[in-house]
Amino acid sequence: MRPEQKLIKLNKIIKRYGSCLVAFSGGVDSSFLLKVASLALPKDKILAVTADSPTYPREELISAKRIARSLGVRHKVIETCELKNKKFISNPVDRCYFCKIELFTALNKIAKDFDLNIVLDASTASDKSDFRPGNRAKSELRVRSPLLDAGLTKEDIRTLSKKLGLITWNKPSLACLASRIPYGTEISEDLLERIHKGESILKKEGFTQVRLRHYNGLCRIEVPKNEISRLIKRQEHIIDRLKDLGYNYITVDLAGYRTGSLNEVI
Repeated sequence: MRPEQKLIKLNKIIKRYGSCLVAFSGGVDSSFLLKVASLALPKDKILAVTADSPTYPREELISAKRIARSLGVRHKVIETCELKNKKFISNPVDRCYFCKIELFTALNKIAKDFDLNIVLDASTASDKSDFRPGNRAKSELRVRSPLLDAGLTKEDIRTLSKKLGLITWNKPSLACLASRIPYGTEISEDLLERIHKGESILKKEGFTQVRLRHYNGLCRIEVPKNEISRLIKRQEHIIDRLKDLGYNYITVDLAGYRTGSLNEVI
């Protein structure tokens, strides 16, 4: 099925809901979902909600506010407290479940308060092949994933986002900062900030799609394969700044950037 046909299907799905709350991070997928919802439903039948926490980079919150404002939809920012949950900070393999159960519980309550019929998340057909323990929370709390139901892949969404004039169509993929920490390593606000600072250093060097995987005094850098040579050329400057953050050993993953690389050892 062509992306345009999937978009028609998505429109029909969203219209059937009548009203919705969109879990909105400001990334490629949730921005596309919010845009389509704003076209399919009256604006007063939609609410975008962004969860703010130390796992979510500050610049992404600023971006999410800007995108929601440009789409003319109501936008609410809430604070989530996953770092107060001992099960989350102990960082088990199903860590994402504990984060999502808190988030979706809060979103269901907000949807009820605003008299909205359903909570939507931006999972896609491409996510089916990844390890996603948060899906259990989604199922338990009856959160729907219309992008997935319409068969839309991440590639489809970027193609359609460009046609719809969304500035996010070529935005780098996002992920919670906790996803940089190996399972079993305790998560703390200080550690999340350290990782964020490290990735910010790399982004200032012009690497837009980047992951800094944390292993105590060692970090593993992922950038797209075609940018690894440029990373090596800038190594002296980058090494000095990352060592200032406490990384004694700085490595480059020759396999390049890919989502969920820490899941490869499960």
